[in-house]
Amino acid sequence: MENLLVNPRDQRFTLYEMLDIEKELCALPQFSEHSRDLYDMTLDVAIKLVVEEIYPTLMEADRQGCVFENGVVKVPPCFHRIHKLFIEGGWATTAVSPEAGGQGLPYTLSLAILETFVHNFAFLSYTTLAVGAGHLIEKYGTERQKRIYMQKIYAGKWGGTMALTEPEAGSDVGNLKTKAVRQPDGTYRITGSKIFITSAENDIFENIVNPVLARIEGDPAGTKGISIFLVPKFVPNEDGTLGRRNDVKATGIEHKMGIRASATCALSFGDNGDCYAEILGEERQGMKIMFQMMNEARISVGMQGLGTASAAYLHALKYARERVQGASLLQSMNPDAPRVRIIEHADVRRMLLWMKSHVEGMRALVYYCGFCYDKSESLPEGDEREKWRGMLELLTPVCKAYCSDMGFRVTEEAIQVYGGYGYCQDYPMEQFMRDVKIASIYEGTNGIQALDLVARKLGQRKGANFINLLAEMNQTIASYGKALPDDSTAMLQAAVKSLGDIGIFFASCGKEGRFMVPVAHAVPFLRMMGTVILGWFLFWQAGIAAKKLAAIIEAKGIPQGDTASRAALMKEDAEAAFYDGKITAARYYLINVLPAADAYAASIRSGDLSVTEIAEESF
Repeated sequence: MENLLVNPRDQRFTLYEMLDIEKELCALPQFSEHSRDLYDMTLDVAIKLVVEEIYPTLMEADRQGCVFENGVVKVPPCFHRIHKLFIEGGWATTAVSPEAGGQGLPYTLSLAILETFVHNFAFLSYTTLAVGAGHLIEKYGTERQKRIYMQKIYAGKWGGTMALTEPEAGSDVGNLKTKAVRQPDGTYRITGSKIFITSAENDIFENIVNPVLARIEGDPAGTKGISIFLVPKFVPNEDGTLGRRNDVKATGIEHKMGIRASATCALSFGDNGDCYAEILGEERQGMKIMFQMMNEARISVGMQGLGTASAAYLHALKYARERVQGASLLQSMNPDAPRVRIIEHADVRRMLLWMKSHVEGMRALVYYCGFCYDKSESLPEGDEREKWRGMLELLTPVCKAYCSDMGFRVTEEAIQVYGGYGYCQDYPMEQFMRDVKIASIYEGTNGIQALDLVARKLGQRKGANFINLLAEMNQTIASYGKALPDDSTAMLQAAVKSLGDIGIFFASCGKEGRFMVPVAHAVPFLRMMGTVILGWFLFWQAGIAAKKLAAIIEAKGIPQGDTASRAALMKEDAEAAFYDGKITAARYYLINVLPAADAYAASIRSGDLSVTEIAEESF
């Protein structure tokens, strides 16, 4: 079966030619025994598994969905087989340390692997949530909790969730009502309810461990009084075997627009007053601990946007190359003119190039976040490590929000390429769009991500993280400015300066007491920042590609200005065509998309507060 999910050549370009992980990461002690051969082999095996086994279940599982009967969730039958293959291959724990039972690969490479699977997020959600819970226990759990819970989760035998949301609290987590009562033996009993809990009930795992946010009886209100607890479906015995059924149950599952094969459950704790729980970490540290899992999940949500967009784009590209409709524009008045493939129509090419530039820019952003994580976790303590940690914190809300928003937009454009067929269930396009929409909503809505960026992340370390980001952009421009046309270099330089100026503008608003200006313009700022960041990465990639393409042209002996020979080269040499595509995509983006940053900047600088000033009755 053909791979219409990821572009392996662009994956490798981003990993090796842009980020140079073979040099930058394999030089670190943690990855010193790794090599590009190992990484390439792993990626190749992942793609083979996905194409042959995972992707074929996408539409089948969506049609079947999950079934809820008598408190039990049955997932689509096809998931059981591929889950077994997924676990046997160690794909759930690629970035987990070998000491904990994982593969010990860099997080950057783990994200590249994740990209191949993430188009089928309904399936992937069962294992990714479980591993996320395992990470929490690995970092904050006792040795006993690691032995009993973490090992079973990493082995793929037990599932896991993230139980935050409540019916009345929603995103206002500090208003939760779930209560924990201390017991004489040091355990707790939980009462309350949660909603929208992914994978909280299913027939894939023999046990499910719920990390639950709750307030210990008597602790203060708000987020400062929240602790986190492990609430298993079956209370384990000390030897790790399953004990009694715990007093926690699913009361229903949601019937959703997309990811229908992922069980989204409502949970009830302690209906009979006997819901066993163990505290994870220290009391009243629940939000701090949960944020580790949430930040990991936010990068994964950004990847969900990228992976779905990649699949949608490659499907649309294949369709455009095969679908014959209409005559070329030059012969449109001739009724006898031959029909052409729709990729020959200018507007279809516009849509494809728009999708290509955004997918490749998002790929660079998500992988770069992984690169920042690897640097921040592997370097010795000091300024350099702190720099990469700060870059990751700053980029995480942008990665989550911008990639999930643009991932949806790419699926929308891909449907447009298909025309009416894209709107029908004959092709997976409409499912891609339905499945990815949730990404802008869960793990903190994109509006919340924007507020987090403006209210917290910009000012962290007195703005050092934001300054470091701007410095990295300017360094790239200095390195590759002469490799690309002066106009594109100047456009990016101006956009980077404008981004920095808006940061200064927000700081001045704070000093002047105009606090609502950054709040009202948080989403436009995040979109501006995402637009500029993608421009930066595409410019960076084009700078590398320009040098590589020039070397190929020189080796072929093609004279400068010989357009016919150059066009022939693109048809004959896949590498030349690839590098030319990188340059063209960057030029298109910088000229046609990046100017939107100017519009965002103008809107923000106006300080307009219409959104806060309009009377509720006037809507």
